[in-house]
Amino acid sequence: MTTARKIIIDTDPGQDDAVAILLALASPELKVIGITVVAGNVPLPLTELNTRKVVELAGSPDIPIFAGCSEPIGRKLVTAEHVHGHTGLDGPVLPDPSIKLQSKHAVDYLIETLRYTADVTLCPLGPLTNIATALQRAPEIATNIREIILMGGGYFEGGNITPAAEFNIYVDPTAADIVFRSGVPITVLPLDVTHQVLVTPPRVEALRSLSNSAGPAVAEFTDFFERYDKEKYGSEGAPLHDPTVIAYLLDSALFEGRHINVTIETKSRLTLGATVADWWRVTDRPRNAIWVRNVDVDGFFKLLTDRIATLP
Repeated sequence: MTTARKIIIDTDPGQDDAVAILLALASPELKVIGITVVAGNVPLPLTELNTRKVVELAGSPDIPIFAGCSEPIGRKLVTAEHVHGHTGLDGPVLPDPSIKLQSKHAVDYLIETLRYTADVTLCPLGPLTNIATALQRAPEIATNIREIILMGGGYFEGGNITPAAEFNIYVDPTAADIVFRSGVPITVLPLDVTHQVLVTPPRVEALRSLSNSAGPAVAEFTDFFERYDKEKYGSEGAPLHDPTVIAYLLDSALFEGRHINVTIETKSRLTLGATVADWWRVTDRPRNAIWVRNVDVDGFFKLLTDRIATLP
């Protein structure tokens, strides 16, 4: 029997973060040893509350949850209520959770866990502040990180918060720069691939029709935030950004990418937070990330729907 892969999810829910957490907790191939929370889509008091609500929805009350950094490194927090609503999780009305936060700070948890636990995969779904801070304070933990698989950045699709930058990287470009320079193996699920996984009406109805609580909740999450993407992009549905991270872990054969150099712009006022992806390998900068470009969309949604169906 294959041993479940140990992962820590770092998140800032966000409706698509919520779907990613549900997908991970529905997948026996993954062992979620902890969830760390960061400020991003909304401020930290809301992201930690939202995380506890989602974990409770998944029926996984034993997963420890740790609140982390409330501000990016060296700059003010930028949030995205215009996309995710005032709570960050507008859509279904989820009850107040009985799950409590752990008292330990997320960065302390990351450092202590990664010092003594090998072969852990980190799955950041938001700004990289917690992970970068942990790597800064305890660089030796990098050797116990198997891989960082993250949602962030864009090259072919440009940015979604500025013309050049994707939101997660833009919120804390300094943190992203630290992570991409860390030497840890990195896989990036950028806008280039997440904009392909659109929740079209037939796909959302397949989720809504599931005979559990999680399926209709996922449908209501997408009902809320698809209004923004339809208006902005003229697309037929909302892209499910963050669940691509978990789907990649579960079945990387659904995805195609290339090992390239990715450098983060940290100084320019015009392109701050841009992920400079050397897709065509025109520089001699060392390759530090797998940049995912394509996805089997139908395969992705079958995986997602099948797994969500197993939840309470």
